This record gives sequence, C-alpha cells and structure tokens, in this order.
Amino acid sequence: MTKSNPGLYFEDFQVGMVLRHATPKTVTEGDVALYTALTGSRYALYSSDAFARDGDLDAAPIDPLLVFHTVFGKTVPDISLNAVANLGYADGRFLAPVFPGDTLSAISEVIGVKENSNGKTGVVYVRTTGFNQQGEAILSYVRWVMVHKGDTEAPAPEPVIPDLPAFVAPEDLPVPVPAWSGNYDFELAGSPYAFEDYQIGECIDHVDGMTVEEAEHQIATRLYQNTAKVHFDAIAQAQARQGKRLIYGGVVISIARALAFNGLANAAEILAINAGRHINPLFAGDTIYAWSEVLDKAVLSNGHGALRLRLIATKNVSAYDFQDTDSPDVILEFDYWAAIPLRSSFLS
Repeated sequence: MTKSNPGLYFEDFQVGMVLRHATPKTVTEGDVALYTALTGSRYALYSSDAFARDGDLDAAPIDPLLVFHTVFGKTVPDISLNAVANLGYADGRFLAPVFPGDTLSAISEVIGVKENSNGKTGVVYVRTTGFNQQGEAILSYVRWVMVHKGDTEAPAPEPVIPDLPAFVAPEDLPVPVPAWSGNYDFELAGSPYAFEDYQIGECIDHVDGMTVEEAEHQIATRLYQNTAKVHFDAIAQAQARQGKRLIYGGVVISIARALAFNGLANAAEILAINAGRHINPLFAGDTIYAWSEVLDKAVLSNGHGALRLRLIATKNVSAYDFQDTDSPDVILEFDYWAAIPLRSSFLS
C-alpha cells in the first residue's frame, strides 16, 4: 500500500467537506526579496520600512498578493493537485496585515460541486480562509477549479453552485492598514495621482511588458509551495493537450499588478478581490502586458479612498489594443478594490 498522497479527484469532494491544509509557512524577509526579484513589484508601502513607518506601521507589511499566493499554495495538494485549471475567484477580503515573521496556515470548505457534461471532469468551489500564528483570519476568498475524475464511472453528484456576490460592497471593505497620520509622500511613492485624479470609466495603459521565462515561473510557484502537476511535470504535460508546463495563474496576477505600478503607484494596498478569471493559458517565453479600467470609487476612513479596478493582462500584444476579453491573447481579467490616499487629507 502506498503512503504517498495521489490527491483528491472530483468524485472525492462533497459539499460541506472541511480541509485543514498541511505545512504552515513562516513568511520571511527572504521570501519578500525573492517575490520582488520574480515580479519586479515597486509599490513603496511594501518596499520600504521607512515609508511604512510614515503610515504609523512598525515595518513594511507583506504584499497582499504574496500573502494570497502563500495561502493558495497550502490548498493545492488537497484541492487542485489533479486540476485541469483554476477557473476563477470571488468574494476575497484581506482581513489583517501580515508582516515578516508571521506564520500562515489555511482551512478550506467545499461550498459547491458540478460535474461537467463530458463526464471526465467537474468544477469544485471552495472557500479558503488564511490564518496567522495567533489564529486570526488574515484572508478569505472563494475559488473554483476544474478537477479530473479518477473514476469516470463514478456517479455525478447533485450540482450545487454557490450564490456569490458580484463584488465586495464598499461598506464591507477592510480598513486600510496604514494610518498616515503624517504627510503622504507622493514623490517617493512614484506618482502624483491621488484618489481625486481618477474617474470612473477611465482606462490606463500600463505600457511596460515582462517576458516570463521557464525557470522564473517555476521558482515563483515553488516559493508558494504550489505543487500542481501542470506547472512542473514536463513529461506529463508533453502528453497533455497543451504540450508544455502551464504558468501558474498567480504569476500572471502578480506580474500584471507589478506592471500596474506605472499609472497606479499610489493604489498599493489590495483590500478585496471581487472576481477573477484566467481566460487563456500562458507559457514560458510569452510576454505579459496590462491595462486597467476604473469601475468605481469609494471614500474610506484613515484618509483613504478606494478604487475598484479591472485589470486586464494579455500575452505578446499590447494589452490596451485588446479590450475585448474574448481575444485569445487575453490571459487574465482581475477585478479588485485598492486603497489610495485622498489628496485633500495628505498633500499639504
């Protein structure tokens, strides 16, 4: 009898199942440095302890996306080891800041299942909650993933599709982490644009591109301890339809967000993930471009506003030229809320 874990298949999931994921991870300054090296992220709040102290923090917090990927990685052996693809996200909230030295763990609950018409795969919906070493919830989100059946003759379960909000309401957004009792330094942050300068419906071309190499995306995915076979096993993927290792969708999200610095440098802190979907695959050698649309605005506490942003990433073509998400060149649509300073509160 084997002692190794083959992972769960679609027929193994049941609504109400609770999965306590293995391997808590202490996130270190080394992890932060490697994340920066792999994404090129430049947001001042996550790059500079001195800048963060001006926001009444003891040190720079960890980028919310590194937190997200770390928690996500905990879930892979139990949820998506036998996945075809991760399909989407909803109702994500960053509930508390995370700092170097904090230890993250995760628990997931299965909230929906639906077998696909081909009888070979099905979609599993889970709500995952991440915790720190004190047991405090620091992140909650829903994702859905397409998973292979281990036994194609296994009967289809009664379909359950969860009712998910289209977006996190502004009144339900977490309070931004920095208090900024002093003066926010727009020059050091990298942009003069504050909450008041963005208009609903405005689109921003982030201009820059980043080519993703094979070693880089595999190192990034290993950093998150994501063990999904589609990202690492070249032999298995050579036998699959794609023929190559897929780049983890979180790599796309993080690079697109890093590119968004050019135009949204002051919108550093992600407060919530409203929705997200990976539209087409990305492979090594492809170049990512990105643009954003301002979907909504809200005034928050602590001298902040929030922008609801729709981030679109494309491969190998300028993102701004492809605003139709049906294009095969579009790889990501990511809808999120980001905190941004109010000029009236901080610029003297």
